[in-house]
Formats: sequence, structure tokens, C-alpha cells
Amino acid sequence: MLVPVEATAALLLPALAAALDGGDAVLPVGADRDRVLAALRPGEPLEPDVAVVVPTSGSTGEPKGALLSAAALRASAAATADRLGGPGQWLLAIPPTHVGGLQVLVRSLLAGTVPQVLAGPFTPQAFAAVRLTGDRRYVSLVPTQLRRLLDAGTDLTAYDAILLGAAAAPAELLHRAAEAGARVVTTYGMSETCGGCVYDGVPLDGVTVSLADGLVRLAGPVLASGYRLRPDLTAAAFGPDGFTTSDLGALSGGVLSVLGRADDLVVTGGEKVAPAAVEAALLTHPAVVDAGVVGVADTEWGQRVVACVVLRAPLSLAEARDYVTAGLPRTWAPRELREVTEIPLLPSGKIDRAGLRSSVP
Repeated sequence: MLVPVEATAALLLPALAAALDGGDAVLPVGADRDRVLAALRPGEPLEPDVAVVVPTSGSTGEPKGALLSAAALRASAAATADRLGGPGQWLLAIPPTHVGGLQVLVRSLLAGTVPQVLAGPFTPQAFAAVRLTGDRRYVSLVPTQLRRLLDAGTDLTAYDAILLGAAAAPAELLHRAAEAGARVVTTYGMSETCGGCVYDGVPLDGVTVSLADGLVRLAGPVLASGYRLRPDLTAAAFGPDGFTTSDLGALSGGVLSVLGRADDLVVTGGEKVAPAAVEAALLTHPAVVDAGVVGVADTEWGQRVVACVVLRAPLSLAEARDYVTAGLPRTWAPRELREVTEIPLLPSGKIDRAGLRSSVP
């Protein structure tokens, strides 16, 4: 049986504990409850060996439900603890409607620790007010949260590890965090892999990474068994060699670099541009606080690369183009630079590219 549970720690913790021990499967629901229930239909028979159904990829269409078994969730939590140096106490600072927040609760349950929950909206002040008491202390954040904490001068040294995921982590941000004494571990994964399964570019124990036509393919005990009520999508994404993602990647010496989503690619003048790479370049410029890059329809080029930036100092388009092309092809340089007050984000912490694109005429 699949039981919808309001995505708060107080309600999810006992439901997850029961699900991990063979009880009813859990469907976390939040503000988009009606849309999730309509798509995932908890009243219909449940697929076999499922502990949690995580709604995913619902930002621009109908939500899918990743089918996670208790064994996969346990394998993910155990591999994370092994990589970080042992189980510990967690701070929940991201929504448990998403797999990153959900895994904070699962890891806590399996470690036998009580997670602390950030009260109210995320602010540096609220974060700083939390005091963990465990022998080892962990938190999962998205890059925007980490940037705000660093900007506020928040002490992050009490955490044995800060898992950073959901979006690409700019090199400049990681450098600032290291200078502040923060022990940041970049993570890559998704709902279909029980959350992060590649840490600092290296797969967790039991996980394997390969490339299929440039796309990242993941395999191992952390994989979902498919999608709720969607055998067509399951067959397209899951195969005998693992789960094929929509992310472009590169492997060097066993270390994975994620280049961005294939469906985010901007095709301009016949050239393919990865927005995440342009964003990463812009974020190293001293005048840039934040950046989001999208492709916008253009009569001459098919699409033009538009960079939306939050600035702390003036920056011209010419300067931005020259700066980007110091390390990337000239065809990747933005053809338009727009100053904005903030970059819109999805609840998961990823850039809301559809929202950003709609703001550009």
C-alpha cells in the first residue's frame, strides 16, 4: 500500500521507519500535493518491493515517481556513512519532499540519531542557531544556501561534512568555503539513485559510472527499480547496464565531471553550448555574485546565449565575453548580458531555467 505523508520530519520519520522495516510505502507530499496525487495515484496497486516513492521531474510537466526499495535506501545510507567517516547526527535544512532531504531522515534513522530540523525559512541566522550534539555532525545544502552562509560569515567548522548537491558547485564557491574552514563534499545523484551517489567525482562504494553516447550512466545497489505506473519511462531509462541520466559527463582517471543536462544545451549557429559551463566561468569573475544562462530564440542564430547575472560591480557584455572565452570556445560566449536581482530557483535548489527564460524577451 502507498500512503501519502505530509513532508515534515515529524510525520515522515515514523512513516519511513515503518517502510524500511517492511511496512506501507511512503509518498512524501508537499505544496504540490494535488498534482502529485493525481499523477502517482496512491489508490492503485503498488509495484513490488517499494519502500518510498519520490516525486521527481515535475517542474515542467507531470511528476514521475521514482520507486525506491528499502534495500536501495539502506545501501545508499551505508555507503554515505562509509565515505564520510561514520554515521552521525544530521541537520535537515532542505525540503524532505526531495530526495536529498528525505535521505537526511533515512540516514538518521539507520544511524540511530535524532536529526535537528531548521525551523522556518532558511536564513543564516536560523542556521547558526542550531546546535548539533552528535559525535559526528553533517548537513546537506544546495549552493545558494552555502553562498548565503558564507556571505553572512557563518561559522561552518562544527560540521564534519557539508554535502553540497542539487546544482553545480562553482569553483569560486568551493574555494571560499575551504578558506572558511568548511569541509564541503560535492555530490551528484538524483531521485533515481536514492540521492547523491558520486562524491567529489568519485562513485560511492558499490556504484559504477560510465558514459553512454556522452550521457552519464549509473549502476549499483542504490538504483530505483523504475517509475510509478510508467513502464514506458522505466524501459527507456533503466536497462541491464544501469540508469541512463539526462546529464552530459566526462570521465578522467575514474573521476566524473558533469557538464550539464543534455536538454539544457543551447544550439547557436550550429554549435552546442552547455549553460552550466558558461555559468561556472562567469561565477569566477570578481564582479559576479550569481549567474544563470539560457538559450533564447534568435532569427539569425537559431538561439542566442543569454547570461543573467547578479552583480556586485559593473560588468560589460564585452568584458563578460572575453572572460568566458579565456577557457571556453568563443561560440560559447554570451551574446546578451542581463543584470537581475536574483536567479530563480526550483524548490530543489536547481536553476529554474524555464522561469529565467520567460523573463528574457
